[in-house]
Formats: sequence, structure tokens, C-alpha cells
Amino acid sequence: MDLSNEVAHDFPPFFRVYKDGRVERLLGTETLPPTTDPLTGVHSKDITISPETGLSARLFLPNTTPDRKLPLLIYVHGGAFCIETPFSPLYHNYVSSVAAEANVVAVSIHYRRAPEHLLPIAYDDTLAAIQWAAAHRKGDGPEAWLNSHADFDRVFLAGDSAGANIAHSMARRAGVDERLLGLNILGMVIVHPFFVNDEPGKLMKYIYPTMSGPDDPSFYPATDPKLRSLGCSRVLVVVAEKDALRDRGWNYYESVRKSGWGGVADIVETKGEDHVFHLFNPKCEKALALLKQMAAFFNQD
Repeated sequence: MDLSNEVAHDFPPFFRVYKDGRVERLLGTETLPPTTDPLTGVHSKDITISPETGLSARLFLPNTTPDRKLPLLIYVHGGAFCIETPFSPLYHNYVSSVAAEANVVAVSIHYRRAPEHLLPIAYDDTLAAIQWAAAHRKGDGPEAWLNSHADFDRVFLAGDSAGANIAHSMARRAGVDERLLGLNILGMVIVHPFFVNDEPGKLMKYIYPTMSGPDDPSFYPATDPKLRSLGCSRVLVVVAEKDALRDRGWNYYESVRKSGWGGVADIVETKGEDHVFHLFNPKCEKALALLKQMAAFFNQD
């Protein structure tokens, strides 16, 4: 029997799985090569972190002097844990614009995605990528851009949607065991974060079959007794008024503030906009305002 065209699982608009095991992604499959942006001068290149797993990243370096140290931004892309990459037009262009506006060195992580690689692999890959970056602290790591230009006293995490969820998980792990990441995370920006305030839906049950349920700290930070140990000193939460995840972002912000955590948390709400609007319309006034707010966060004293 030919199973190649028979659908076993269908999760529009993200992906479908056929009975022969083939996965068809419905969005986020286009890619751009690394380049030098002719307008901003930001350089980019791709590196392999683990040949065994395929873990990789795209690096972004602003046009700077040879000996200047810049803040290090570790960026985690969104896409429901299953679509998009750092190499897609949405994320290549956006992280490049952040690197230019904020004058930061950026590591945009290409974690393994569901459904071929079920959660929590995306978390494990992100942790491994951060540990790889941390290996450059003394200026003798495998990547020259990080050795020469990354200021490891000013390290930030950021991500949107599912990537914001992963970024939070990394900051939480850093707070529980400060040796785990190998880096001192100064601050974190989470944009339109994907948290779940009720029972996981069909997609999450499929791509994260070992999720512990309503108390899983990766998806229910409000119930996390270790939230007060969040491993950074600054958090900026970004929500959008028309986003279905808006209330979850606000809930996260309030939970962090009430947890007993000793850092400073702020929240920005963009009126009249929907989920990750800044990726789809990066030149609009509100997206540019958000970009400047993020840049200010990464460069505050």
C-alpha cells in the first residue's frame, strides 16, 4: 500500500505528517544566505555547533572596529517549535536589524524542531548553543567573532512566541543552577511569549508528549515555585493588544513581579497589533518603536 500521500496527522497552518513518516511544513521553509547588509553594514555567517545533532546558528556582527567589545545577544526564533529558522527571511532580516539598531553581536540559534524532534529537544539544543557561546568567555573559543567582539559581562537572551518560551526556560535554568549555562545573563526580552494557561492543546500534546501537564514550568511559569530564582536581573515583556497570547504575557509579567525575584521587570503593550506583527511589517511605525525599545534595553547602564 502506498502511504506517501496519506495524512496521519494534520496541524494547519504549521505542518502535516504522512503515514510513511514524511513531514511537510506549510510555512517558514524559505531561506536566505548569510550576507553583508548593504544599508547597515551588518555581517552574518552560519556556523555549526554540533555536527552530530545538526545544531547550528547564524551570527550577526555590526560594522565595528577590530578591538571593540559589544553586548552579546542570544536570540531564539519562534514558530510554534516547528516552523521557521534563523535563516528564514523573517528572522534573518529581523535579527540583523536588531544587531544594527542595538549594536550587538547576535547568535540566532537553529534548534532542532518538532515534529521530527519532539520537545524538550529544542530546549536542550538551546542550552547546548548557549554553553557553546560561553566557551568563548576567555577569548579562546572556536569562533573569532565572539572571541574578538562579544562582551561577556553584557549578555542578553531574547526570543518571540515559542522562542520567548525557550528564552524564559533558559533564564530559569540559569537561576536554579548558575553553572548550567556558563554565562551571567544580564537581561531578557520576551516578545509575545507562548505560555499556556490551561490544558495543552492537540498540537502541544503531539509535539511535547512528555509534558508534565498544567504545572510544567516551561509552560505555566505562574505556578513555578522556582520563578523567584530567574537567572537575570532585568526582564522586558512585550505584548500586543490583539494577540491571543496577550493575557499570558501579562500573567507572566505579574507572576515574575510577585514571585520575590529581586530584578526589575517592565512590560510594553503595542496597541492595535497582533501576534509578531513586527516580523511581518518591520518598517511600520510601531515595529520601529519596538526595535528602539529593545535596543535601549540592551544598552542601558
